[in-house]
Amino acid sequence: MLQNPNNNFDSRSETEDGRIFVRSQSVVSRRVSGETLIVPVRGKVGDLASIYSFNEVASLIWQWLEMPRDVSDLVSAVEREYDVDPQQAQQDVSKFLNDMLSAGLVEVRDAMHATEAEWPVGRDDLAAAGAR
Repeated sequence: MLQNPNNNFDSRSETEDGRIFVRSQSVVSRRVSGETLIVPVRGKVGDLASIYSFNEVASLIWQWLEMPRDVSDLVSAVEREYDVDPQQAQQDVSKFLNDMLSAGLVEVRDAMHATEAEWPVGRDDLAAAGAR
């Protein structure tokens, strides 16, 4: 996972407050030879000087962040996939999310915003989304 020596966040307070996390829209990611590579996009151009490479656990979390998720969803996924104790999964997920926030690779949405932005809720919204 990423290391940021200037990161003074308390991982518990930053990620356990019910916020919803999702991948930033200003990055692209690809799986290459079993490795997840992330490239930030600045001014419509990939910033090749800032390529991030994720290990297996970080890749799983990144995959789950394709849709808005809360911390408990991510912790559960890590627990199931790697058969680790809940406390270790919580620590790993919290560290990853804090590192990703610091690097600008994930965004935080409140639950109401994520729901409204991701799923149509009314008849007009469904029609606009092409549902019949």
